[in-house]
Amino acid sequence: MPHLAEYSALFAAAFLSATIFPFQSEAVLFGMLVAEHYPWWLLILVASLGNILGSIVNWFLGRFFSHFEGSRWFPVKREQMAKAEKWYHRYGRWTLLLSWVPVIGDPLTIVAGVLREPLPVFILLVTLAKTGRYLAVGALSLGWI
Repeated sequence: MPHLAEYSALFAAAFLSATIFPFQSEAVLFGMLVAEHYPWWLLILVASLGNILGSIVNWFLGRFFSHFEGSRWFPVKREQMAKAEKWYHRYGRWTLLLSWVPVIGDPLTIVAGVLREPLPVFILLVTLAKTGRYLAVGALSLGWI
């Protein structure tokens, strides 16, 4: 497959940006879209898959959060978790549509696991949010809007 390394780098950037590690995938996607060497739909698909899988990792971390809560390496602060839990209890699973938002999105996906949101529902809502964000980045970079 041509450009496998580039697609792999985009996937990795999107995956990492959805996990608890600070990373920026939109800039990588934007640059690749502007370069016009790759099909736009494939770039959005690869970025979306990486980002969704990263969020699923967060769900599993949250699902088994009690095992890691006291660990020093776990970078989600208790204050962030409390804020995300408050949002989640107030607005329910629909808060997962904000999973694309920087700073609050990752804790929300962890809280969804902590509060045992069913995985199929989680995947559906996160897929809508993450893919929608990348479609917006694509539309901006390609001059559609």
